[in-house]
Amino acid sequence: GSLLFNKGDCLAIRMYTVSPYTHVAAVVIEDGEPIVYDSMNGAGVRRQSLADYLVSQSPDLLHVFHPTRALTAEQGRSLHEYLDSQLGRPYAVSHYLTGRRSEGVHCSEYVTDSLMSIGLLHAERPPKVSPASLATGITNANIYAADRTIELAPPQSPTPVGENRCHQMWIDTKQRFGKYCDKLSGWILCR
Repeated sequence: GSLLFNKGDCLAIRMYTVSPYTHVAAVVIEDGEPIVYDSMNGAGVRRQSLADYLVSQSPDLLHVFHPTRALTAEQGRSLHEYLDSQLGRPYAVSHYLTGRRSEGVHCSEYVTDSLMSIGLLHAERPPKVSPASLATGITNANIYAADRTIELAPPQSPTPVGENRCHQMWIDTKQRFGKYCDKLSGWILCR
C-alpha cells in the first residue's frame, strides 16, 4: 500500500497542478516482491517490478509515502485486486480539466480510485485529483506519511569510441543531441 510520488520534468502537469509532483504509483507485495502499478502516458495502466519502475522514472526525485496504519490483510487483497482489474485501461488526462470520468485514467485518479476501493479515502471528483492534491490529502488526513526521498540516478550506458576523430565527433554530437531531445520530450510529452 505504499505510494511513490515523483518530481519529474513534465511541464504540462506542473503548469496544470501548480506543483512539482508529476506522477504517483502504488506498490503491493506479490510473492515477496514489490510490484508497482501506475497509469502512464503512452502505456496506460500497467504493472512492473520495482526495479523496472525505478529505471523508468530516473533521473527524477522519488518520494516514498507509507500508510500510517498497516493495511489489513483484506484491504491489501482488495487493493491488489482493484489495481489488477484496471490493467490495460488507457491513459487520459484531458478530463482532468472537466472533472468528468472518461474511458482513460491518469495516475493520481487511478491511485485515488484504488484507495477509495478499500475505504481509505473519499474524493468527490477523482479525475480532478492531481499527484500534489493526493499527497496533501493523504498526509493532512493522517492516512499516509512521507518517509523518504530518493534521488534516482540516470541510467549509465557505455560510451562508444569512434574509429577516428571525425567519427568520434559524430558520436559525441549524436549523444548530446539525443540527451537534449530526451529532456525536451520529458518537458513537453511527459515521457
